[in-house]
Formats: sequence, structure tokens, C-alpha cells
Amino acid sequence: MKSKKESVIELLKKNSDGLTLIEISKLLSISRNTVAVVVAELKGAEQIRIREIGKARLIYWEGGK
Repeated sequence: MKSKKESVIELLKKNSDGLTLIEISKLLSISRNTVAVVVAELKGAEQIRIREIGKARLIYWEGGK
């Protein structure tokens, strides 16, 4: 069984247009807070890029395509 982190990475790789925390949460059926923790880890490892558009934050995969 895949970890939540692996699931988030896989989803981001498939969605090159970027996703919000809420979209990731709904698509993977995991809590928004859990997604936020995973995203913070990935950002710290410089594997993702976050672009702010108004209130929304779009998350893009960057690390090692």
C-alpha cells in the first residue's frame, strides 16, 4: 500500500496544470490537514513549486519529473 506522500506525488505528476490542497484532498480522500503536512515536506525538499493566485495556492510537481 502506498503512503500518503507517495499518493500526493503521483497525483501531482499526473496533473501538470497544478492542484490546490482541497483538490488533492478530495481526489485522494484524505484530510486537508494531512495534505498540508505532505506539501510542507515536499516544499522543504524542493520537490514542488507553489504559485499563489488570489487566495488559491496551486501546487506543481518539480522534482525529478
